[in-house]
Amino acid sequence: MKKSLLALTLLAALPFAASAADGLSYNHVQGGYMATNGDADADGWAMDGSAAIHPNFHLFGAYSNQDIESSRIDFDQWRVGVGYNHEIAPTVDLVTRVAYEKFDPGYDLDLDGWSAEVGARAALAPQFEGYAMAGYEDFEDTRISRVDGDFYGGTRVNINGDVTWRPTGHFRTLLGYNYNEIELPQGNFETRLVRLGFDVVFSSKLSLVNLVQYDNVSQ
Repeated sequence: MKKSLLALTLLAALPFAASAADGLSYNHVQGGYMATNGDADADGWAMDGSAAIHPNFHLFGAYSNQDIESSRIDFDQWRVGVGYNHEIAPTVDLVTRVAYEKFDPGYDLDLDGWSAEVGARAALAPQFEGYAMAGYEDFEDTRISRVDGDFYGGTRVNINGDVTWRPTGHFRTLLGYNYNEIELPQGNFETRLVRLGFDVVFSSKLSLVNLVQYDNVSQ
């Protein structure tokens, strides 16, 4: 089993406001240190963010890189895309996203593809915010091809969501769940990831973020 820790993360709020349902914003950027503990430990850094470019559209992206200890192997992953948010209730947005994603795990593999997801984001109460999304990705290995000329590839179905609680203006905590059903030529498998985060907010532009993750796959 694998546990991941993302700590000492700085969160900077962008200085302009998004137009969305009451209590929701599509402007943020964060980055920090990432460590993965398992049979092979790894560490590195990660960052992600989004920015509203229109009352109903936002751009988003994410990147992470980790080096496996006592080896020359590293793996990185990034995604970039555009999202559409439409208010369907005073505190609820319908959100759809399309992204290009790339994953390079080393070993002469290079997986990339397109993903799409749809869901809802809501300010559940003055101190609670939550979202739920479902998505699909079609990817292939662009370095290794089969004898017939086609690339190795597969598909991924994803369901994820989280709930954020902000008891005060200087503290927030997050509980999230991520489920993936992946189909590959070599076989199918499922992954489940549970996230628990604690943030301390120093100002509108700076906070300390601590995130612990647990999944059911890595040994």
